[in-house]
Amino acid sequence: MKMAGAEKRKTGQRKRRLAVARRPVYSVGCGFDAHRLVAGRPLVLGGVTIPFDRGLEGHSDADVLIHALCDAILGAIGAGDIGRHFPDTDPQYKGISSVVLLEQVAALARDGGWKIVNADVTVILQRPKIAPHIPAMIERLGAALGADVALSIKGKTTEGMGFTGTGEGVAAMAVALAMRP
Repeated sequence: MKMAGAEKRKTGQRKRRLAVARRPVYSVGCGFDAHRLVAGRPLVLGGVTIPFDRGLEGHSDADVLIHALCDAILGAIGAGDIGRHFPDTDPQYKGISSVVLLEQVAALARDGGWKIVNADVTVILQRPKIAPHIPAMIERLGAALGADVALSIKGKTTEGMGFTGTGEGVAAMAVALAMRP
């Protein structure tokens, strides 16, 4: 039996809607963080302690790289920011490793049906140079997020300009792509 023209169009439209409904959803989030460098604290970036005469001031370990990454992932999955989930007024987060926070953010994404596809982080600081530590950072972050997440970390200077250039602090920017299959 042949279908009439209008019925064929309706069937075709239904098939297209179903195909669109089965496509994965992609979402991008961005994050930023900055902390002051102070004496008497270790410098932790990307979950790795880097030899330096100062560290980052903050409630947790103040890992700006991971904080920016957490915000990027939370933004991608529509779950707010790191302060909403881990407030600096809560004593349970005092001195906590930011890797633990990242693991919790990754679990939140997974529980919501999201897969973190990739993340790109830029750390802005005059010194120390972080290039020798990037492989260890990627290994540490990969363990927290899942080995199949494509990670990129870069260190940049501001050529002596601003608070990062004068050595007053460190900043980080991150972008993350999440997919809901």
